[in-house]
Amino acid sequence: MANTRTIVGAVLQSGIEAAGNSVSRSARHLIRSMALATLAAAGFTSLIGCGNTYRPVVAAINPVGPSSQPSKYAIAMSNPGTGNPGLITIVDFSGDTVLITANIGVDPKYLVLNATGTTGYTINGDGTLNVFGISTSLLTSQILETTLLSDANPVSIFPQGTNTYVSETGRNAIGEFQGSPLALKQELTVTDPVYVVGLSAAPRVYALSGSGGSVSSIETGTNTISSTFNVGTNPVYGIMSADGKRAYIMNKGSGTVSVINVQTNTLDSSTALPTGTIQVGTSPLWADFAPTLSEMAVANAGNGTTNGTLSLISIPLCSALASTTNPNCDTTNPVDATGFGTVLATVPVGVSPVMVSVLQDGTRAYVANSGDTSLPCVSTSTSTATGNCSVSVVNLTSNSVTKTIPLSCRPSYIAATTGTPTGKVYVVCNDSGNLAASQNMTVIETDTDTIDTTIPLQGTGVSVRVTAQ
Repeated sequence: MANTRTIVGAVLQSGIEAAGNSVSRSARHLIRSMALATLAAAGFTSLIGCGNTYRPVVAAINPVGPSSQPSKYAIAMSNPGTGNPGLITIVDFSGDTVLITANIGVDPKYLVLNATGTTGYTINGDGTLNVFGISTSLLTSQILETTLLSDANPVSIFPQGTNTYVSETGRNAIGEFQGSPLALKQELTVTDPVYVVGLSAAPRVYALSGSGGSVSSIETGTNTISSTFNVGTNPVYGIMSADGKRAYIMNKGSGTVSVINVQTNTLDSSTALPTGTIQVGTSPLWADFAPTLSEMAVANAGNGTTNGTLSLISIPLCSALASTTNPNCDTTNPVDATGFGTVLATVPVGVSPVMVSVLQDGTRAYVANSGDTSLPCVSTSTSTATGNCSVSVVNLTSNSVTKTIPLSCRPSYIAATTGTPTGKVYVVCNDSGNLAASQNMTVIETDTDTIDTTIPLQGTGVSVRVTAQ
């Protein structure tokens, strides 16, 4: 096909040149306009005359919808066996698939995530601690390692802003670490420290002295101990409310929960709670909040052969809305509201509960029961779970057990999280009597409260955390 643009261009040029100076500027302009029109028509004819069909191009506009939901993961820690590096396994919440696995120190003991769920911290039996970012592309080479003092014998770790506190029972001290990788800055003297209670933004945290029956207040701004006061016998665990107003200490030896007013840095004292102590069941050792209900759930281990219990406690504080009826209410340092510290129910669960995890929508609590150690978790004749080892599902409206989910091994850790279309509960076991079952993480769906699947961990489960509740 002839090049029409070339032909018309030549005609245009020759027409203009022929006109020269013999015609007016307006005439020359008219000639140019006519020629351009001819060029345009010829160009269009060339397009439709070459045997190809041309269609108008429409640029698609992508619709703008809601922002994507943040990713949620279960972070499981497992122990492959003596002398082998521990493992961190990151599991996708939505698909129950293993996304990545990386090595940490030998004989891992303790796992915790920072407040935003972006960084993990482990304590290992080989005298090291690890720090790693929560990433689906996590490599072993990216995991930072710090070697602790040889006699530290750490039992727990708590990341608090720029400070990271390690409970060093072997040195009767809380080690304060900073930097990347973490480096020891100083040690704060605390007898037999077992746990540090606090929040990432709290002005002070509390170190528990297990054998001393006391707590030491650590001012996070100066990293100094400001006070030490007695709580119950053998404190083992504690939690701090999300507003940073109250801390709750589980005293395993005395069957009580001590309440600390964080603002005044003293044991809480009110008309409802004059001694700052709440009496619960035998051997309280774990707790979790049901924030939508202003309640706290406390797991009581019991005596190891009969059923343990779950204590459900009312813990509301007065608010700005209550100030008209309660002239003593100060929203910056609120007093206990009516009914604070009341045990609403004591719910029997399985034998030897070790942990409780509450769905943050306030519907249910899940209690991991390790069972009577003299009895198996699985029947030798039928190879099915006996119910001795189990998860108790507690309805927080009726305050009753609505289901018991049998497990094939003794649970060591449980973590529950809400979700759509279903929330999930993750359970790991550290059971020498059933190593095969202990090398899998059990996943329970909360819409039916049934076991959905199990996920291989390449070692016995030690702990599991979720990046968001």
